[in-house]
Amino acid sequence: MMALMTAPDLNVEQMREAAGQATAMLRVLANEDRLLLLCQLTQGEVCVSELEELLGIRQPTLSQQLGILRSEEIVSTRREGKKIFYQVSDSRAVSVLATLYGLYCPAPAPKSRSAQSTL
Repeated sequence: MMALMTAPDLNVEQMREAAGQATAMLRVLANEDRLLLLCQLTQGEVCVSELEELLGIRQPTLSQQLGILRSEEIVSTRREGKKIFYQVSDSRAVSVLATLYGLYCPAPAPKSRSAQSTL
């Protein structure tokens, strides 16, 4: 494993602060519903009713999880009439989600030629 920093570069107080921020982000992401919501929202702004339909998360749970994401300032909202639209507003969250996507959501394997020819 390659070392990320050499000992003289290590500022323990800065690292402690960064570790606190990282663990706060990871706590928020460590919920399946919130993770699904954020993955969907990385695709663009979506209203609550669409999120409910797309993800199959029932309204009470959806409201609770969106409230947590709002209070942690990971998502922001805008209102259009009676609809509330959500979007990811924290670029660090997007970076973490992209890494998680790359690790856990690999692209589907290409179909073999023989499978394609039978379709």
